[in-house]
Formats: sequence, C-alpha cells, structure tokens
Amino acid sequence: MNAVDRRDFLRGAGFATAAAALPTEASAGIARPPKEISPQAVGMLYDSTLCIGCKACVAACKAANNMPPDIPQHLTDWNEDTWDTPEDLSGRTLNVIKVYRNGTAEQKDHEINGFAFVKRHCLHCVDPSCVSVCPVSAMQKDEVTGIVTHDPDRCIGCRYCVYGCPFGVPQFDFNNPLGKIAKCQFCSHLQKKGQIPACCDVCPTGASLFGPVKEIEQEIERRLTAAPGTPHEFPRGKIGENRPPNAATIPHYVKGIYGEHEAGGTQVRYLAGIPFPKLGLPTLGRQSPASLSEGMQHTLYHWLIAPVVAFLGFAFLARRNMAQHADDEAPKS
Repeated sequence: MNAVDRRDFLRGAGFATAAAALPTEASAGIARPPKEISPQAVGMLYDSTLCIGCKACVAACKAANNMPPDIPQHLTDWNEDTWDTPEDLSGRTLNVIKVYRNGTAEQKDHEINGFAFVKRHCLHCVDPSCVSVCPVSAMQKDEVTGIVTHDPDRCIGCRYCVYGCPFGVPQFDFNNPLGKIAKCQFCSHLQKKGQIPACCDVCPTGASLFGPVKEIEQEIERRLTAAPGTPHEFPRGKIGENRPPNAATIPHYVKGIYGEHEAGGTQVRYLAGIPFPKLGLPTLGRQSPASLSEGMQHTLYHWLIAPVVAFLGFAFLARRNMAQHADDEAPKS
C-alpha cells in the first residue's frame, strides 16, 4: 500500500468546501433532483405596482398572529409603545412594507426619481432550506398546500434556519428570555378555518392576492401579456372570490417574475415596475441550496466512505507524527 501524503490528504479533506464553490454545471452534478411543487399548492401574488404603502397588511398580520409591537431602539425617544413601527422582519414582525426611493422620488414605480413599495415575508419555497437544515423537524412543509410552518414546541433554538434561508426570513426573538423563531406561516391557522391570509384579506388594492399557485400563474400571464394602459380588473383578497375588483390599467412591468425560479422556486411571486434588486430582493440562481447541500451530504457519506477515509487519514498522520517524535527523543550516539 502506498503511503498517503499529508498534502494529498488535506486536499481531499477540503473537498466539501471546494465543492461549494463549484460552477453551476459542476454543482448540478452533485445536487439531488429538485423538488416539484404540489398541484394543490396555494400561494400569493404581490404586485408592487398596486401597493400604496398603507401597511394595513402589517397591522392585520400582527393582529392575526398575536405579535407584540416592534419599536426600534432609535425610535423609542418619541414612541413610547404607542405605535408599531417595524423597519424590517424580526422576532416580532412577520410581514413588513419597505420603500425604494431614488432622487426626487416624484413618480411611483419609476426607477429614476421615483419610489416603490415592496412587501417582505416568507416566500414558502418549493424546496425550503429552513426545512432541510432543521435538525429536529421544527420547520415543516405541508405536502399538499406547500405552506412552510414552524413548530415552537420542537424548536431547540439552534437558528440553523436563520442562517440557511437565502431570503433572510426566519428571525430569532432576542427579546424573549427563552428565545423564539418567528416567520410568516401564511396564516395556516386561518386557512384551516376556511379563511385566507390576513394580509391578503385586508389589502384594499389587491396588491397581495391569495389563491392556488396555478391560478396565480394564470393571473400573472394575463397581466404580463396585456399592453400597458389596458383596462384590467385586478382581483382582491382571493382569486375567484366574490369581491369587487380593483378597476385600473395595466402598468409598465419590468421583465421577469420574482419567485418563479429563484432558489428552486417559491409559492409567493412578485411583479414590479422597477428591477427586483432595487427593491432589496436577493439575486439568486435557479438551484435550491437544499438540493445542493443534501446532494453533497449523500455523496460524501454514501456507504460511510467519507468518515472511513477521514479516520484512516487522521490515523496515518497521528502514527507518523508519533514515529517522528520517537526518533527525536532517541539518544544520539
């Protein structure tokens, strides 16, 4: 048996780290097959061009989920627990409206000298990283609806979901002495009662629209294929629900549908009038991080080859170091 060179062993031991930096073509060969969206999956369309920034969705989300006020430290001088003033997702805020501004900010949905709103909450990934990394299955994805939920009774507070989510959604509540993970669960408790997510229920313009993902995709196609300025009845609340629509005209949309392919696809889709990165939505590839990490684990630990090789390598290095130490300690003639 040939002796194992230390440099070659260390190079092999760094395989996992190197694989993470592989190009898309190489990493695709390591990744497990992507997961498919359920035919009965429910989702949401957020149309930034319809959003007026009223934050009714934020208030409704707080009420529906019994979330406490979220007041940033720098606002406590004037806000003595009177107003809920969240600036981002946190352990106390599951849904937030943020603002894009440029220059004079005179025109809505204009990239230059304009402004726009964006709604941030869980996108309910088709192949969620939070579910993949959770060691105790506190994060779960419903096989039928596709909703990603969190079970606080199972959670051990490791925060792997916080680090694993490419969208920065799960948050840890440091104000809670026992610690707690918080994320939008798509008002699953309301859906079980036949209701719809609170944010969609109260949205006055239909900017947040609930429905089966298939019907969401059909509504998106209708909007994107119509010429700007074309009259359109934008449904409100839930697609197909008997609720007066928002009668308006088709705006100028930027190319693309955010959430259609990002990180393996999500059940929440975005349309906007300015580029998605300008709204703070992360630029991601099509491959889900979960498919890559699980594929690498399967490759490395298949038949326990990786642990055996690591053990043999470390055993060899230890034995060689002991032999060198004995030679150094031997008396010189």
